[in-house]
Amino acid sequence: MNVDVILGLQWGDEGKGKIVDVLTPRYDVIARFQGGPNAGHTIEFDHRKFVLHTIPSGIFHAEKTNVIGNGVIIDPFIFFQEVDNLLEAGIHPEKNLLISRRSHMILPTHRLLDAAYEAQKGDARIGSTLKGIGPTYTDKYARTGLRTGAIHDHDFRMKYDQLKETHLDIIRGLHFDYASQLIDGLSFEDYESAWFRAVERLKGFQLIDSEFYLNRCLDSGKSVLAEGAQGSMLDVDFGSYPFVTSSNTITAGVCSGLGVSPHRIGTVFGVFKAYCTRVGSGPFPTELHDATGELMRKSGHEFGATTGRPRRCGWLDIPALKYAIMLNGVNSLIMMKADVLTSIDPVNICTQYEVEGKRTEELPWDLSPEKLVPVYTPMKGWSSDLSKMTAAENFPSEINEYIRFIEKVTGVPVTMVSVGPDREQTISR
Repeated sequence: MNVDVILGLQWGDEGKGKIVDVLTPRYDVIARFQGGPNAGHTIEFDHRKFVLHTIPSGIFHAEKTNVIGNGVIIDPFIFFQEVDNLLEAGIHPEKNLLISRRSHMILPTHRLLDAAYEAQKGDARIGSTLKGIGPTYTDKYARTGLRTGAIHDHDFRMKYDQLKETHLDIIRGLHFDYASQLIDGLSFEDYESAWFRAVERLKGFQLIDSEFYLNRCLDSGKSVLAEGAQGSMLDVDFGSYPFVTSSNTITAGVCSGLGVSPHRIGTVFGVFKAYCTRVGSGPFPTELHDATGELMRKSGHEFGATTGRPRRCGWLDIPALKYAIMLNGVNSLIMMKADVLTSIDPVNICTQYEVEGKRTEELPWDLSPEKLVPVYTPMKGWSSDLSKMTAAENFPSEINEYIRFIEKVTGVPVTMVSVGPDREQTISR
């Protein structure tokens, strides 16, 4: 068997969590391969809404196994906020969730470092979620990080204290007043105490060597769906650097984040919105600063699931979409939030960029707005309420033209269209 992959093709927030939830019945195992609590995957069903940050989005199907892979980083405190929310809803993740021993842990001082580095940047800040993501991955690659499997070591506290003091030395050197810094509304000392209580609870979950587990699943004929976080345009190598996340969000990250061979990769589902959004700082070629952009934000409820920050909104960007399709080997497109564009007319699509007076369909390595001007193709909008539709045959002709245009310019079929937040508002084509 192969590992199928679902990931985002834009700047994150594409709606991957909902689609993982929709596709989960087809699979035996759902495995998250990168990122951490900077992710926010929203799932709605039966008039209930859940936001997951670390736990895979297949957790609502009790008969399916969910795996947090080695490429993921875990904050025990935030992890158990998720767990407790699920328990209150009658969902028991301890029964079908496995955690890689090789995953890395976010320490309280990682979060202090994140805030210190962001404050130091001033107006050049990248818009970090302040969850400690960058500093944790930095320690991972500097070979000084703490892995989740270490919580059972007899000298775990000593390792923790050594890394904590290293972090505090850096923070003091940055002249950052960490003593007055609150972490999720708690003082550092209170947060640290809560973090250690969460570590003790974490010992009640099953820690595994996930690379062996997943490969045995594949060898025995079980189906695996790899779930990504953030989006391709936030990839640390291929995204809009330096305004990116700290991990590889593309298909290649599945191999290193789960321990599976490249030849095991099967279908790659690429999720994108019918328009574009972005949270935080960084270039955004098709961003709208007008009433249309505000209408998208309000109609699409475009506020970050992790930070609550309003998302920047703009038109669909085909060069960026084709770039992400190329990097990921996407062979099935899933379009989200088609209902949000209802009553907007015309609907523009960026099909080229003008860079230094020349037009190109390729994404430049530098997306600085002063160097790049989007070139748009207008299309007729639609006025029908898509949210009530249950079959593609009922779509108005205008949205069918919109979809066919995307399929033509990308060369990839749009196999699914989301017309609302609930799992039932998902239409196969």
